[in-house]
Amino acid sequence: MGKSRLAAATGLPVLRLDDFYRNGDDPTLPRIRHGANAGLVDWDDPRSWHADEAVRAICELATTGRTVAPVYDIARNGPSGTHEVDLDRAAVFVAEGIFAQEIVRACADHGVLACALALRQRPLVTFWRRLTRDLRERRKPPLVLVRRGWALMRDQQRFIDGAEALGCELMTPHQALERITSLTD
Repeated sequence: MGKSRLAAATGLPVLRLDDFYRNGDDPTLPRIRHGANAGLVDWDDPRSWHADEAVRAICELATTGRTVAPVYDIARNGPSGTHEVDLDRAAVFVAEGIFAQEIVRACADHGVLACALALRQRPLVTFWRRLTRDLRERRKPPLVLVRRGWALMRDQQRFIDGAEALGCELMTPHQALERITSLTD
């Protein structure tokens, strides 16, 4: 179980933070500097994302019970519209995405953080899940997906360590589900 499946398994409203990516034609997007994918946009760099807009949406959802969020189309490298996230009387919600750890402190400072979790999984499992999802959704050309996925797999421990340093608790997906469920009791 990965981030998105875990979020869905909670039965809680979900704010997809990956919908806050920048437009693919944004000239400020970071680029991969080395290796087989040199020159391509580095979509795994937090600078490729609108952290301030994600925090605003989280705060609005936590304080008003609803927010309008973008819908990002990865294959098009840009938003394809918006959708409303409504708590519908839920006491908590899940905000999930690759850069969630980057806004833990801001959410805590705004008083809208119940917990911050990072999933600990075997790197090869993460690689395979990411690759099959990205191929199924035709997110990028297959060779780009394999090369980038392999690089991310080799770097996974650094990302996990970084999430912990930014305030996330490390746990397995099943432990995370139990923790999130305990917040609704």
